[in-house]
Amino acid sequence: MFDQSKPDMHQPGDGRLAHAESDHPPVPRARVGVIISNLGTPDATDYWSMRRYLNEFLSDRRVIDYSPWLWQPLLQGIILTKRPFSSGNAYKGIWNNELNESPLLTTTRSQAEKLAEAMAAKYGDDVIVDFAMRYGNPSTESVIKRVKAAGAERIVFFPLYPQYSAATTGTANDQAFRALMKMNWQPYIRTVPAYYEHPLYIEALAQSVEKAYAAAETKPDILVTSYHGVPKRYLMEGDPYHCQCQKTTRLLRERLGWDKTEIVTTFQSKFGPEEWLQPYTVEEVARLAESGKKSIAIMAPAFSSDCVETLEEIDEEIKESFEEAGGEHFLYIDCLNDAPAHIDMMMAVIENEAQGWL
Repeated sequence: MFDQSKPDMHQPGDGRLAHAESDHPPVPRARVGVIISNLGTPDATDYWSMRRYLNEFLSDRRVIDYSPWLWQPLLQGIILTKRPFSSGNAYKGIWNNELNESPLLTTTRSQAEKLAEAMAAKYGDDVIVDFAMRYGNPSTESVIKRVKAAGAERIVFFPLYPQYSAATTGTANDQAFRALMKMNWQPYIRTVPAYYEHPLYIEALAQSVEKAYAAAETKPDILVTSYHGVPKRYLMEGDPYHCQCQKTTRLLRERLGWDKTEIVTTFQSKFGPEEWLQPYTVEEVARLAESGKKSIAIMAPAFSSDCVETLEEIDEEIKESFEEAGGEHFLYIDCLNDAPAHIDMMMAVIENEAQGWL
């Protein structure tokens, strides 16, 4: 993402500070770092790679907040014995075989590269752009260390979750703070807040819908906005995620100029026995088909990049539920990924959060 070989215009060519003693160790020129952070990815689809990834993910108390005395025996003894096989098969169906990596990794890297190009065009080499994963590789700690070593004394840390939840944005920030706790010379850090109502985010979503509808052979009867679910208990305990998802859908509908009957909010990826946010996407698409909505479109506004939950769960499992209930036309609208409108939005958010630094 960055070139550490470039000399500092404020330092001698040998990397010494401009007014330092001759024996002072080399110090890189101070720059601003930008780190975009996504959920994570297994390194491969085999059993042990999946087990390592799932163990890290499902051991996070922000994700599963049951007592470790109850949860860990169940996780280690039953879930991680079976689930790596099914999850591995799901990843195999969407794996980027050319690069031997998950689509999430491919897309997040591309987002960082395009963001780096935009930053370089405006700020030269004063900004370092990189990306990290909360679970798996590249780890948050390794990337913060790498960016700091390249001269980033100030870092904008950008969790790529439009709507805030403790299980997404919260845990991404936690991991960044844990990395800082291990550093003697910490960089200054600003975390990016939820951007679910940012005008450029809503505009990017609207453009993706308009483009998909214009290309569709059959106009959808309704648009399903499917968000990743969380236990309903989280809402009752003060997590704002549900409310921010509902507002995202409303703002999108208003931007599109649609009636309330043309769009619906649902939640997917339920895990475990307790009640999660409803309506559940897999059940709602079947209900829509049974009620006469034979053509639907579906998008996932909470995901910044297509991943196993969109490419496999939505475009396979949820699609199957719709078709088995009598649905005929199922249109999946891609995530924003590395679309120009998405990069423009990210650039605007970063510039706002980095005021006084750039």
